[in-house]
Amino acid sequence: MNKQLKVLALVSALIVLAPSPALARNCQAIGNMVQCDDGVSYQKNGNMTYGSDGSSSQQIGNMRYNSDGSSSQQIGNMRYNSDGSNSQQIGNMRYNSDGTSCQRIGNQLNCN
Repeated sequence: MNKQLKVLALVSALIVLAPSPALARNCQAIGNMVQCDDGVSYQKNGNMTYGSDGSSSQQIGNMRYNSDGSSSQQIGNMRYNSDGSNSQQIGNMRYNSDGTSCQRIGNQLNCN
């Protein structure tokens, strides 16, 4: 897996761990670490992602299991979440079913 795909996977994992889909956050990935402007940081270790807020996420195949009991499944460019929400990845943009979106530019992720 190339570095850009690893960064995208790590940043995607942290968005799933966000406490509210309506939160606007801006994050920067450096290696296996992600730092967000809300003060929360994340570290990826193998198939696990750990948040400084105590959250964690485990990736197994196309499924992601989160420490809060939620989960999601990736099918093609769509991610389906256990709460009924979903998102679609098109190029460097992710469009969420709640109307928010995120744009990845290099190692930066900007969400509204």
